[in-house]
Amino acid sequence: MPRKAGTNTNGRGEAGRKGEDVRSDLHVSITVGQARGLDVALTSKVASAYGAAIREAAEQILAALGIEHAHVEIEDQGALPFVVAARIEAAARRTGAVVGGDARPERTITPPGPTTKDHLRRSRLYLPGDEPKFMINAGLHHPDAVILDLEDSVHPSEKDAARLVVRNALRCVDFFGAERMVRINQLPLGLEDLDEVIPEAPNVILIPKVERPEQVREVEQRVRSIRGDVKQSDEPIWLMPILESALGVEHAFAIASASDTVVAITIGLEDYTADLGVPRTKQGSEALYARMRLVNAARAAGVQASDSVYSDVGDIEGLSAWGIGSRAMGFDGMGCLHPRQIQPIHEAFAPTQREIDRALKIVAAFEEAEAKGLGVVSLGTRMVDPPVVLRAQRLVDMARRIGLLERDPAPGDGVS
Repeated sequence: MPRKAGTNTNGRGEAGRKGEDVRSDLHVSITVGQARGLDVALTSKVASAYGAAIREAAEQILAALGIEHAHVEIEDQGALPFVVAARIEAAARRTGAVVGGDARPERTITPPGPTTKDHLRRSRLYLPGDEPKFMINAGLHHPDAVILDLEDSVHPSEKDAARLVVRNALRCVDFFGAERMVRINQLPLGLEDLDEVIPEAPNVILIPKVERPEQVREVEQRVRSIRGDVKQSDEPIWLMPILESALGVEHAFAIASASDTVVAITIGLEDYTADLGVPRTKQGSEALYARMRLVNAARAAGVQASDSVYSDVGDIEGLSAWGIGSRAMGFDGMGCLHPRQIQPIHEAFAPTQREIDRALKIVAAFEEAEAKGLGVVSLGTRMVDPPVVLRAQRLVDMARRIGLLERDPAPGDGVS
């Protein structure tokens, strides 16, 4: 699929995609000064139904950006309005003729509001920031979170255009309850991403390639600066640093505790193993130390630990085994690259019925002991320590949140 970045030469700019295999996108070419007024030439299979709306959108956006005289060529492949707006704005900015203005499309969704620090984050689905076709129905697959990615999945020449697509998606795409995350670029470029996306109130910002706590605080400061008077305690935007190097892993606790806006830390194993100079394997022995260190640092800092993606999207059996192992190590969830990975991840991170039954009995014994004013909790002939009770309470809470409390433990069930 061809990619073309604008040239900023001779007042001409272009953005978007074209070709027979393109869908839910369009290509825009703008040449400033080659027409008196705005001359919009449109090619679209749906021109009879939507041609007038696309032309009107082009005229409104260019007017908002201060471009009054230009020849505009649009090749549409079924793009939704938020994509039309992003591509036209990107092409216009690449002409070098835009000096200001705001071309954000009208908001078509009600912002879902902030999430809590302990929000359920078993799965987070990566969506390339320059591929709107993947965003439109992503929420229908029911991931716990979607990540609109501006970093590795976006070609360097398309960073500016992807930023506008992601910004508009946050205004216009319904992700059906999924937590809305944005992975910005490595600093300092990522600070420019924040300028566009923070006003649209994403729930979480993922910070790639973090090696020092100062990087987290730099992002936090920029977020606060953009938001102005918005109180973080009332409407939090959380941060999730990604550790992707040996140095980042060694600084895991300092990074996890760098700010009270850090909600989780995660690891990027492709970059981490490359930094070590070793291949990544399905068994993961080469990354065991890093993953355990991350979990330990997260727990010590009081934040969630999220595992890396499982990169072989066709190996569901391997994914399930990896997910089960991740949960056993203490991870709260992991990333995914394809919707088919979501359900196996949710199953891997779900407690078993036997675990639920045992946890319910422990919680019941604790509540009974409290009601009697006893300082010691016992279950049968066994004494139950406070950390065991806390773990049981967390497991019961998880089971309720994901709808797995289908039955209470039957009287006389064995507990091992």
